Amino acid sequence: MSNLVIRLAPHERVLLNGAVIENGDRRTSLSVRTPNAHVLRLRDAIHPQQANTPVKRTCYLAQLVLSGDALPQDTRQPLLRSIEQLSQVFTDHDSRKLLDDATAAITDAEYYAALKALRALLPREARLIASNRQ
Repeated sequence: MSNLVIRLAPHERVLLNGAVIENGDRRTSLSVRTPNAHVLRLRDAIHPQQANTPVKRTCYLAQLVLSGDALPQDTRQPLLRSIEQLSQVFTDHDSRKLLDDATAAITDAEYYAALKALRALLPREARLIASNRQ
């Protein structure tokens, strides 16, 4: 990833290439210019015990690459398989577009973009789960 702009709230933390960076007292923006930098906003991080649904597990896989805890070459195929499985459930046009975007991002080794697209499915998944409980 290159030319990524991250806007941080006061005292917000971000993981950048394995280092936790905490913002000061004011809002700020960081511009990440290094290609293939691993960036993860910690407020968006999914903890292992929270990865308890199909979309959350898929997001967690992408997150492992961004945190540097998994190698892209080891995670690419499991991520693509997981997205393929999600496409069996999320069949509406908007969800398919998000899944296509995530697939393209993974193919291009843009794991931050993939995570962003996949996270957009979380509210839809929550609605599906809630409607199945009724």
